[in-house]
Amino acid sequence: MDAFLPGVDLIDAGLRDLREGRETVEALLVAIGSPRLRRLGLELPEQLPLNPEHRLYDLLAQDDQDSAHSRYNAFIRRLVSYERAAEREKDNAMRLQQGYD
Repeated sequence: MDAFLPGVDLIDAGLRDLREGRETVEALLVAIGSPRLRRLGLELPEQLPLNPEHRLYDLLAQDDQDSAHSRYNAFIRRLVSYERAAEREKDNAMRLQQGYD
């Protein structure tokens, strides 16, 4: 995927962390988005953390419980922003390939 997509830093870090077996904010975020990310062609490990939504919230709450909810929502928005931008990029690439420019 394009290095200029919004949130690509989180996705790249999450993929790396999942492959290395680390449970980080980024890894849990990628696990949350795994169905859509796989459809976009990203290769994710077969085994992903169970209940990544709850685990992400719990991890954020360990750092600062008062802001966990708003930070959780901000991370989810960044994930969705990446997914939407990647889908647009993939659709545009397919149109160009098919000559529908």
